[in-house]
Amino acid sequence: MLKKKEKYVVAVVGATGAVGHEMVAVLEERNFPVEKLRLFASERSEGKIMNFHDKSVTVEILTENVFKGIDIALFSAGAERSLHYAPFAAKAGCVVVDNSSAWRMDPEVPLVVPEVNPHDLKWHKGIIANPNCSTIQMVVVLKPIHDAAKIKRVVVTTFQSVSGTGKKAMDELLNQTSDLLNFKEISPLVYPHQIAFNCLPQIDKFMDDGYTKEEIKMVNETKKIMGDNSIKVTATTVRVPVFRGHSEALNIETENKLSANDVRDLLSKAPGVIVYDVPEKNVYPLPTLCVGKDEVYAGRIREDNTIENGINMWIAADNLRKGAALNAVQIAEKLIEMA
Repeated sequence: MLKKKEKYVVAVVGATGAVGHEMVAVLEERNFPVEKLRLFASERSEGKIMNFHDKSVTVEILTENVFKGIDIALFSAGAERSLHYAPFAAKAGCVVVDNSSAWRMDPEVPLVVPEVNPHDLKWHKGIIANPNCSTIQMVVVLKPIHDAAKIKRVVVTTFQSVSGTGKKAMDELLNQTSDLLNFKEISPLVYPHQIAFNCLPQIDKFMDDGYTKEEIKMVNETKKIMGDNSIKVTATTVRVPVFRGHSEALNIETENKLSANDVRDLLSKAPGVIVYDVPEKNVYPLPTLCVGKDEVYAGRIREDNTIENGINMWIAADNLRKGAALNAVQIAEKLIEMA
């Protein structure tokens, strides 16, 4: 468990990636009580300099022996590295908040969104999992609705930006857009098809049942975070030519009746949610609106007239912030609060 201190030695593992950069920025913006910041990455990034509170921090090589004396480590280095290095960190007395898929469904590891299930932090054993970006923004909205009317079923279609894949994907979208506008041929490298001016109904690998790994993650993670296996979830995840910010269309069926105004009222009081819903004035959530913002934006809230107790809505959030870096830092803040 984390010991109570005035300031903490904090590490960011995978510091030079898109999420790693965002983690460093969020730590600074929120004035996290950092005594010393250590940054780790692969050999390719050794010696790179990053800024934190106007000071230069040199990126170090990640090894099994670097974690002694570190209180909290925010991991964003991929599942393979997390599986290997997180146990070494935990053994050294460091609390790991891992952003990869490595530990999410491990029954010994809590999967946490602070607005939804902070109580699960009480039983961590040195490793805490940060959920999938698309799951995080969805459960922040589902939680107050579930508490009020008990959710039976959720049908979600996601519209996910290329930053969820990383910098190479962002570069690919930029380059393809430029090449196509200049009548040049393109050769997809990151994705199996052209992403510029296109939508790809595939995120991650396909499973034997026809669903993708991303869709299965949303199903399983939602049940674990919400602490209710009775919630039925079905998902279709789509990659769209947007640089940053994920959007989702939600259809929610509840046991008890909620009007659209009831939902607006619940969400307006919910932590981490902004109701942005004046359709007659073209006010609704947009990925461009939520970039750099901490909250999940909810709008297009309306009743589903095809079922007795149904609600439709559209949500958007910054996938690099609330979908990754911010959620990890909020977990670390909760750990300090509970220490």
